[in-house]
Amino acid sequence: MARAGSGPRFDHVVSVMFENRSFDNLLGRLYQPGEVASFEGVIGKELTNSIPSWAEHGADRKIVPYGISADMDVPNPDPGEEFTHVNTQLFGLIDPPGNRGVMSERMAAPFNAPRDSGARPTMDGFVIDYISAFTAETGRQPRYEEYAQIMTGFTPEQVPVISGIARGFATFDHWHCEVPSQTFTNRSFYHAASSSGFVVNAPYENFPLHNDAETVFERLEAAGLTWRVYVDPGMRMSATGMIHAARLSRFFATRFSTLDDFFDDAERGTLPAYSFIEPCLIHAHNDYHPAVNAVFPGAAADSPSSVPGGEELLARVYNAVRGSSNAEGSHFANTLFLVAFDEHGGTYDHVPPPRVDPPDPAGPAGQMGFGFDRAGIRIPTLAVSAYIDPRTVVSDPYRNTSLIATLRDRWPLGPPLTARDATVPGIAPVLTRTTPRLQEDWPEIALRPAPPSAGPLVPPDRRLPPLGRYLLGVAIALDTQYTGHVPDLDPRTATGRQADDYLNDRTARIYPGLVRVPS
Repeated sequence: MARAGSGPRFDHVVSVMFENRSFDNLLGRLYQPGEVASFEGVIGKELTNSIPSWAEHGADRKIVPYGISADMDVPNPDPGEEFTHVNTQLFGLIDPPGNRGVMSERMAAPFNAPRDSGARPTMDGFVIDYISAFTAETGRQPRYEEYAQIMTGFTPEQVPVISGIARGFATFDHWHCEVPSQTFTNRSFYHAASSSGFVVNAPYENFPLHNDAETVFERLEAAGLTWRVYVDPGMRMSATGMIHAARLSRFFATRFSTLDDFFDDAERGTLPAYSFIEPCLIHAHNDYHPAVNAVFPGAAADSPSSVPGGEELLARVYNAVRGSSNAEGSHFANTLFLVAFDEHGGTYDHVPPPRVDPPDPAGPAGQMGFGFDRAGIRIPTLAVSAYIDPRTVVSDPYRNTSLIATLRDRWPLGPPLTARDATVPGIAPVLTRTTPRLQEDWPEIALRPAPPSAGPLVPPDRRLPPLGRYLLGVAIALDTQYTGHVPDLDPRTATGRQADDYLNDRTARIYPGLVRVPS
């Protein structure tokens, strides 16, 4: 897609990264067949997944057809998102057979991957994996109605905010995440084009202590350009800071602040060259993440799910960018807003991921023997700019490292960070208009307040669930390494109250910018 005219179309980039949804799941029904010139969605296709013969319920039905999500709390429980689970989703394999119905950390090599490293994904293992993961999490096999939900997605009417913005600007229908695995490795690739060989989040120490991949944040800093990570106040600690602590800890006091500061900066027209926004990834989620309550028996659930929370946050950020009109600073016409997701989180998509270049082609295989030579599943990605026409669909191949390419194309940030971001296109060519659209030509996106949460996700006097233990363990590892503080607290036995007290005490010491001082 050629860019019209000459010169840059933006001086500021704002990116928000949500969690764990595939393209089909959120945007697969965005356009009807023939409504736009080209759109790789789900309408008009006979998409199914096979039911394994070992399923205790509904095996006689043979297949599960793709359908519409019954409510906003789907899929529930949360699907598997680790490398082991994604392999099953992509290839329909559970290999060795003993990997069936067990938690990911107990699975053995080859971790459900095909023996032929060049095998093409068949995209027919989502039902197989969901039944297996459900069994591992709950101790029983799911009924047909329970596992069929993995083969569903939302309509535009169910998610009007992301759908309205998508139709108003540009949608990428062949944008893939970088790694067929979970959160930390994919978030690391977004800003570093590498994860230092780590494929899954565990163990606690890997990312906060040993991920030493150079980041685009450092390139911006070296070029004298401003940047900031804005974190939802509910997080208290930055996932970006934890993932890249080896590189970014020196900026914790100056470059990390709250989402409240983002809205202030947008209103004043003082946004930095690059803004990265982190939703709340814990209770109460506003990150679109699938439901987590069934994984934690006895705990209260988000109400009804994090989808309404994600919709609310996205509307607020979009309206902040649209409403900015400071002619001397950042404003609606000189800001590129990128809506991104880290990975698909186990939700169904029908397009096979492509082969990709490893970050270091001459380097050794990474964790679990993975060569980082295939991308992850398609994810919803939108570009918002006054220089983009409505109902734009970009079908060229893009990946999450296109964010790095976009920043490098706009500013003199040096060569590619790795071989991975060296070959992806930037987003600037999508901005084809010669004159910017006026604010009133941008679609009106109504704020849909999310329902209040049902209560604390973890009862205060109960031990933390698996996700809570992991996040606390990462926080402790980071705290010990960078402040010298060694808490008398074991994530494996800590209660919700103990974890809350610890985080309240330590946040200001690790990320001073995340604690707002009353004016």
